Amino acid sequence: MKRRAFTFLAGSAALACPASAGAQSTKAPTIGLLALGNPDPAAFFKAVREELKALGHVEGRNIRFEARSAGGQSSALPDLAAELVRLKVDVIVAWQTPPATAAKQATAEIPIIMAGVGDPVGTGLIASLARPGGNVTGTTAFGPEVGSKNLELIREALPSARRVGVLANSEDPFAKPYLASIERGARAAGLEFHPILIRPTDEPNAAFEEMRSKQIDAVMIQPSLLRPRTGDLALQYRLPSFSGVRVLATTGGLMSYTADQADTFRETALYVDKVLKGRKPADLPVAQPTKFEMVINLKTAKALGLTISPALLARADEVIE
Repeated sequence: MKRRAFTFLAGSAALACPASAGAQSTKAPTIGLLALGNPDPAAFFKAVREELKALGHVEGRNIRFEARSAGGQSSALPDLAAELVRLKVDVIVAWQTPPATAAKQATAEIPIIMAGVGDPVGTGLIASLARPGGNVTGTTAFGPEVGSKNLELIREALPSARRVGVLANSEDPFAKPYLASIERGARAAGLEFHPILIRPTDEPNAAFEEMRSKQIDAVMIQPSLLRPRTGDLALQYRLPSFSGVRVLATTGGLMSYTADQADTFRETALYVDKVLKGRKPADLPVAQPTKFEMVINLKTAKALGLTISPALLARADEVIE
C-alpha cells in the first residue's frame, strides 16, 4: 500500500461513486465514508453500501456516497474529514477510532456514525453509551472481553507462553485504553506484558526485532496497525500473532477473536438509516457487539510448528487450512 492519503475511488469500479449521481437526483442525501486504511477498507465500503441498499437506499437513485481512505496515514485524516464537511455530506460513517475522532473534530453539526470503534467513552467521542450526546453515535467493536479472550487463546494455544508483546498504534486515541485493558488481563493471566508503540507508517521490522530480543512468545496487534504484510512479517519472525480483527488470521496471522464484522457493519447501516429518517445521534444509544467470531489459521500454526488442540479447533468459527 502506498503511504499517502488518497480518495478511495480509483481502481475499483464497484466502489467508485457514479459521476452522474448528482445529476440523477440533486436531493439525494450524500453519505461520507471515512477510513484510516489499516486494515484495507474495501470490505467496509462495500458492506455499508450493500446494507444500506437492503434498507432501500440505492446508490445512484436515492443516495450518493463519498468514500475516503487515508491510506494508513493518520495525519491525513483531518484533511479528509474536512473535505467531507466542505462537500456538505448528510452523514459521515467513520470506521475505527482515528477516523471517528477526525470527523468529530471537523464538525459538530453533521451526524457521525461510528463503525466498530474502540472505547468511544474513554477516547472522548461520546458522553456515555446510553446517552452519547452531541452528533456522534454508532457501534463499538473492541471491549475488555475481546482483549481478555485473545489472551485466553494465547494461554490455550501456547501453554508455555510467558511474555506477550502488544503492538499498539501511537497515533490512535484508542491505544491507551487498549493497552490498559490488555495489561489488566495479562496480569490476571500471569503473563508478562510488553507494550511497543509505533506509528502506522513506521516500518514494523524494528518492532519485531525488539520483540525477538525480549524473547516475546506471542504478539497481539492493534487493528489500526494491520497492513497486508503484517501476518507474513510475524510468521517471518516465527512469532504467533493474535488480533481483535479477523483480517490478521486470514492474511497469515495465527488467530483472531473479534466482534462479528458483518454484524457490526449491518448495525452501522441501521444507524445511518435512522439518521436519514430524522433521528438525532444524541438520542440513539451506542450499540455494543453481541456476536463474536474466532478464526484460526491452521496453515500458520503448522508453519510455526504449533499443534492446535482439537477442542480449540472445534470452537473456532472458521479454520483456515
